[in-house]
Amino acid sequence: MTGDAQRPNLSFGPDEEPGVGTPYARYVHLDVLHSLQQPRSKEPAELSFIITTQVMELLFDLLWHEWTTAQQALREDDLTGALAALKRGAHTQDVLVSSWDLLATMTPAEFNAFRPVLGEASGFQSSAFLRLEFLLGNKSDRMLKMYEDSPAEQQALAAALRGPSLYDDALALLDRRGVPAPHEPVAARHAADPAVEAAWRTVYTDPAHVELVRLGEALLDTADRVTRWRQRHYSSVKRTMGAKPGTGGSSGLTWLKHAADQDVFPELWAVRNEL
Repeated sequence: MTGDAQRPNLSFGPDEEPGVGTPYARYVHLDVLHSLQQPRSKEPAELSFIITTQVMELLFDLLWHEWTTAQQALREDDLTGALAALKRGAHTQDVLVSSWDLLATMTPAEFNAFRPVLGEASGFQSSAFLRLEFLLGNKSDRMLKMYEDSPAEQQALAAALRGPSLYDDALALLDRRGVPAPHEPVAARHAADPAVEAAWRTVYTDPAHVELVRLGEALLDTADRVTRWRQRHYSSVKRTMGAKPGTGGSSGLTWLKHAADQDVFPELWAVRNEL
């Protein structure tokens, strides 16, 4: 091969001017991305904390994209498209769960060395994460009070609170395909419903609905990974800071343990007792 053949392609688009970085740098906004890590202490572990939480936030955005894509596909009766989006979302969830490995071995001494500079900042305040919780049906209107000083975030969360969850749209598809299932959105945490459990029992036992079994299993893949995330979060915090209150004023470990014990899409788990 000649030297020219090995030379990387650094051509610029028709609307781009040379001299301001490579096309790759501009495409992913590298100058902005690498300027966002600004530790406030001299503790080396703080940089890992900042980068990991920033990566998590980006993955929350990606997961929102995949789950709302699945939602839209369900509304269009495109089961294949919905399953593909849920599968991509599951891969994103796997990365999210694994991301705790970067923080899980942080010692209490390391965390305490920079904890004071966090002030009242806490991952508990992540609007992107809360929006995902609402999309899963884990809704609570009192959570909106945290965002009274952030109208745009509060408005986006209010829309997710009032709108149908991913599970609502899945149940609506069941209903349209001849399996009666309550699916009206509510602005509260989804509570296990015997009628929904009966709908899934029909799906799993009636060969006429074999396609919908694939949807049930894809939703369980999603729910299982949510539980893994919550359990990994709980164990990481327990190791790093023990049972001390959270930086944002939450109950810390107690709240995380309660969250880890809550099943997502509970009827899908309950119906397995009878299959």
